[in-house]
Amino acid sequence: MILNFYLRFSTKPGQTLYVSGNYLALANDSITDAIPMQYFNAEFWYLQIEITDDIDIDSIAYHYIFKEEDGNEIVEWGNDRVIEMDKIPAKEAITLLDTWNHSGEIENAFFTKPFQEVLLKNKSTALKAATAKGFTHEFRVKAPLLQQDEVLCISGTGTTLGDWNTEMPVLLFKSGNWWKAQLNFTSNSIPVAYKYGVYNIATKKFIHFESGNNRTLPVDTHKGKSTIIHDGFVHLKYPDWKGAGVAIPVFSLRSKNSLGSGEFTDITLLVDWAKKTGLKLIQLLPINDTTANHTWTDSYPYAAISAFALHPIYLNIEKIAGKKNAALLKELLLIKQSLNALPDVDYDAVMVAKIAAVTELYQQQKEEFKKDKKFIEFFKLNRHWLLPYAAFCYLRDKYSTADFNQWKTNAVYDEKSIQQLVAVSKKHYDDIAIHYFIQYHLHLQLKDATAYAHKNGIVVKGDLPIGIYRYGCDAWMAPELYNMNEQAGAPPDDFAVKGQNWGFPTYNWKKMQEDGFAWWRQRFEQMSEYFDTFRIDHILGFFRIWSIPVHAVDGIMGRFVPAIPVHINELHKLNISFNHHRYCKPYITQNIVNDKFASDAEMVISTYLQWQDGLYELKENFNTQRKVEAHFNQLEISDQNTFIKDGLMELISNVIFFDEAGPQQQEFHFRFNMEQTSSFKDLGDHDKQQLKNLYVDYFFRRQDDFWKQEAMHKLPGLKQSTNMLVCGEDLGLVPACVPDVMSQLGLLSLEIQRMPKDSSTEFFHPANAPYLSVVTPATHDMSTIRGWWEESFEKSQRFYNTMLGHYGEAPFFCTDIINKEIVLQHLYSPAMWSIFQLQDLLGMSEKLRRENPNDERINIPSNPKHYWRYRMHISLEDLIEETEFNSGLMESVKASGR
Repeated sequence: MILNFYLRFSTKPGQTLYVSGNYLALANDSITDAIPMQYFNAEFWYLQIEITDDIDIDSIAYHYIFKEEDGNEIVEWGNDRVIEMDKIPAKEAITLLDTWNHSGEIENAFFTKPFQEVLLKNKSTALKAATAKGFTHEFRVKAPLLQQDEVLCISGTGTTLGDWNTEMPVLLFKSGNWWKAQLNFTSNSIPVAYKYGVYNIATKKFIHFESGNNRTLPVDTHKGKSTIIHDGFVHLKYPDWKGAGVAIPVFSLRSKNSLGSGEFTDITLLVDWAKKTGLKLIQLLPINDTTANHTWTDSYPYAAISAFALHPIYLNIEKIAGKKNAALLKELLLIKQSLNALPDVDYDAVMVAKIAAVTELYQQQKEEFKKDKKFIEFFKLNRHWLLPYAAFCYLRDKYSTADFNQWKTNAVYDEKSIQQLVAVSKKHYDDIAIHYFIQYHLHLQLKDATAYAHKNGIVVKGDLPIGIYRYGCDAWMAPELYNMNEQAGAPPDDFAVKGQNWGFPTYNWKKMQEDGFAWWRQRFEQMSEYFDTFRIDHILGFFRIWSIPVHAVDGIMGRFVPAIPVHINELHKLNISFNHHRYCKPYITQNIVNDKFASDAEMVISTYLQWQDGLYELKENFNTQRKVEAHFNQLEISDQNTFIKDGLMELISNVIFFDEAGPQQQEFHFRFNMEQTSSFKDLGDHDKQQLKNLYVDYFFRRQDDFWKQEAMHKLPGLKQSTNMLVCGEDLGLVPACVPDVMSQLGLLSLEIQRMPKDSSTEFFHPANAPYLSVVTPATHDMSTIRGWWEESFEKSQRFYNTMLGHYGEAPFFCTDIINKEIVLQHLYSPAMWSIFQLQDLLGMSEKLRRENPNDERINIPSNPKHYWRYRMHISLEDLIEETEFNSGLMESVKASGR
C-alpha cells in the first residue's frame, strides 16, 4: 500500500515540512526523526511512503511538523489525523489531501477539554454514517459550534455532489472531531468544485453555504485507490461563544461544614451558586502543598514543596471520618465553631487541628486503607512523585527543616536510599504512609468536587505556578533542573517599586529540554486529572525570567535571563567614558551618604563603609544585600535600624550595569530604572544620552527575536502535550513578541482594565479585548474594584469621566452602581471569558459586600511576607439563598450573551 501525503502549505525559502506518525516509515512518532516532505508546487508539499504487507497495522495516526528558517519546529495542533486502514476500500494507494491545523485557529479552542467534555458536550446533532459502497473519496471537516438540529452538508459540481442542488444536499455524519462524507466519484469528471453548508434536519431545510471561494478537488480517480480530504474547518461565521466565571482561592471559601478554611468539598457549594448565577467557570489559585515551616508563612500558595502533592489544609475531616468516627467529630466541634467564627483564616490553628485529626483517623483506618484496591491503584499511578514526597515530608519533620542541605541523612537525593527509607518494614513506616493517606483523600475529594462541577455544566480552572520552592521536594530530587544560585522575581512596577523577589530558583531550561521537558509534561498530566483549563502564572518566564543573584534581596538587583548583553566594544564606539568600577560597583560619595542618612551619616560611614580610590565602598561584611539583611536580623527591630538597613540596600543597588560572569568582564546588563540612580545622575551629559539610547535598545529592541526563539523552544511542545485550554498571565513588562507567540499557539491572554498593555493609554477598555482572551477587573495580586477606587482620587476621577463616560465629579467611594458598571463592561466584552473575583461581584450589592474593601484583598505583591488569609465574610450556604442578588447577576450574565 502506498500513502501519498499532500499538504496545503505556502512556504518561504529555507522553510521545510515533515511528517511523523505511528509507523516505522513515519519515524515512529519521533519529532526529531520526522520524514522530510518535498516541495510540490505553490500550493502543496508532498511525501510518498510504502506500507509493507508484512506489518499488520489497523490504523495510522500522523501529524505534520513545520521547521522555520531559524530551526524552530512547530507541530500542528491536534492528534486526530487517523487512517483506519481496515475501513478504506483502496488496495493499492491512499492519497491524503491535508490542510495544516494552525494552533492559533480560534476553532481549535473548542476542541479543548473544557468544551469537548463539559461546555459543548452533547450539543451537536449526530447522524448515522451513510457510506457509499466502495467509496473513492472521504471528506473530513470540522465545525465545533453548530446549533441544535444542525448538521453539515456538501454540495458542488457533478452528479455525486448534486450539481449545487441544496434541496437534497449530501449530509455529513459525525465521527470523533470530524464531520465526514464518503462518496464515489467514479462516474464524475474530476476536478470538482464544492462547498460545505449547514442543514437543519428538523425543518429539513438548507440554511446557508460556508463563506469564501469554492473548494476544489484536483485528484483523478483510479481503481484500487482512495482519497481522504482533511479540509480543516468549515468557513462559518459562528456566534461568538462567551462565558463568565468566578475566581477565588479554595482557602477563601466559607461554608458551615468546613473547618476554619475553605476545603475541596466547598467547591460543590460554589458550583451550586455559580449555576444559580449563570457562571460557567470556577477559577482557583494553586492548591499544592506548601508546608515547609509549619507556620503561617506557608500560606503563600505559589511556594509549593511539591509540584504534584495537594495541600492538607483543603481536607474535609468529616468526609474521611464517616459515621464510624462520630466521636472524633464531636471533639472537633468546638474547634470548628471557633475557627469558623473568625473573619479570616488562622492558618496555624487550622493546620494543627486538621493534622491532629487526620493522624488519629489514619491510626484507626490504616489497616483497611493499605488494602484498599482504589488506593493501591492511585499509588501505582502516582508513585513517581508520591513516594519521594512522603519521604521528603518525613525527613522535613525529623530534622525540623525543609532545607535538605541541613539534613544529617539523605541531603542528596538517591532513589535507592529512599526506597529503603520508605520500606514497609521500617518502624517509622506509619510516619511515611500517613502522607499517602492524606494525598489519597485529597485526591478523592477534589475529584468528587470537579466531577460535580462537570455534571452541572461548569468547568474548573487551575493555576500553574511559574516557580518551585527552593527547599522543596522537586529541588531535592533533581537540583540539576534548576539554577539554585539564582532567584526568580519581577522587575519594578507601580505595584512593587523595588521589584519582586519570589525566592524560587530559576529553571535550567537546557537540562529540562534533554528529556523533552518530562517534568513539565508530568505536571500538565497531573493537572488534567482535576482541571479543564489552567492559567500559566507569569508566562513571560518562558520567554525570559527576571533573575536575581542569590546574594541579593531586592528585585531591583535582577536582570532578564537569557538576554543579549551590552558588549564593551559598544560602549567604546559610543565614546562612553566607561570604567568598570565606576559603572558596575555601588557609587557612594560623601554627598550621597549625607543625603541618604542625614544625622546618621557619620555612624554609617564608621560602621559600614570604607574609603577607597576617591569613593566609599561597603566593608566586606556588608557588601551584599544578604549580608546586610543577616546583620540587621540579629539586631532589635527599630525605626532607626530599618531606616539604615533600607539605606544600605539602596547603596548596594546604586549601579548602572551588572557585569556578566567571566574573567574578562566585557559584557554587561543594565540595571532596571538606571536613570533613577544617583550613579547615573552624576555622569556627564554625553554619557547620559548615549546610555539612555543604549538602555532603550537593550530592553525594547535587541532582545525581541531572541526571546521569541526562547519561547518557541518550550511552549509549542508543552502546549501540544495537553488538551486543556491554556491561558497565560502576560502582565508586567511584556516584550513585543509575546502577543504574536501567544496568538500563534492559541494561548488566551489576560486583559486587565487598570494594566493596559499599550503604554500610551492609562486604562484598557474591555470592549477592545481580543476574542482569545480573559478579561478581569483585578487579579488576586491587586486590590478589588472598590479598593482600587479609593487608592487615588485623581485616577478614579479620570476613570469616571473617560472609561465610564460620566460628567462631573466622581464619588469618593465606589458605589454599588459604579461597581456594577465596571462588571457590566467586562461582561459585554468580546473576550471569550470574563472572570471576576468573588469580591468584585459582591461589590455590586450594598447589602452583601464587606464594609471595608481593604479587608477583601488577597495578596500584596510588594510584601514577600504577606499572610494569605482572606476568607469570604458570608457562607456559601447563605449566598446561595440571596435570591434577589443571584437572579440579578444571572440576568446580567444572560443579557451579555455569556
